[in-house]
Amino acid sequence: MKLFENKKLKVWFDEALLNASPENCFDPEYWQEQGKIVGNAKGRGTTWFIQLNDIQGALRHYRRGGLFGRLVSDHYFFSGWEQTRSYQEFQILNHLKQSGVNVPRPVAARAIKKHVCYQADLLTERVPDARDLVSVLQEKPLSDAMYQKIGKEIRKMHDAQVNHTDLNIHNILIDNQEKVWIIDFDKCFCMRKNNTLWKDNNLKRLHRSFAKELVKSNIHFNRLAWEKLVLAYKDK
Repeated sequence: MKLFENKKLKVWFDEALLNASPENCFDPEYWQEQGKIVGNAKGRGTTWFIQLNDIQGALRHYRRGGLFGRLVSDHYFFSGWEQTRSYQEFQILNHLKQSGVNVPRPVAARAIKKHVCYQADLLTERVPDARDLVSVLQEKPLSDAMYQKIGKEIRKMHDAQVNHTDLNIHNILIDNQEKVWIIDFDKCFCMRKNNTLWKDNNLKRLHRSFAKELVKSNIHFNRLAWEKLVLAYKDK
């Protein structure tokens, strides 16, 4: 990991993946001028998809959700550079990648200090040819083998002691090689090994997500599918 910094700015980046100046790489207009923007997705904000060297990147600006987010959309209280959300997520992704978990590679993270607050951005690898579980399950049921893969991938993440505080079926992807990926590690963190309750809470949150989308999105899902996932998770 390389670091670019000045008085009010820090950028952490992987120079093997980033083919632009760390000063410019979080500016969508810069990428537009280079003809490198290949698409976007709308959500809480806009995620820009950018052609890097041999991969595509996903660039997003950190924004708040909920009622408070309507008042303060993208500013966070500054308590140190290593406590910024962008740095934390960059480090979590690096840790998980080194632990053998299928997550996007982090390319660059930025934090800009503004008085007592900061703003943040993150550029990660875009998982190629992948769809989230909601869109997949709207079309057809998953095989037992796929549920087993999902359970094992979550177990790898937990063995790396990472607490995914928003584990839901929008944050689990399947690519066209039937490889399972886990994404969106904002506000996630590493836990001490003597604490295990959070693992059950992650799984309960995921199960609630399946149940919610069963009603909301009419996905193909049932109790036996969940049992397959949990059995694979528990199987060492």
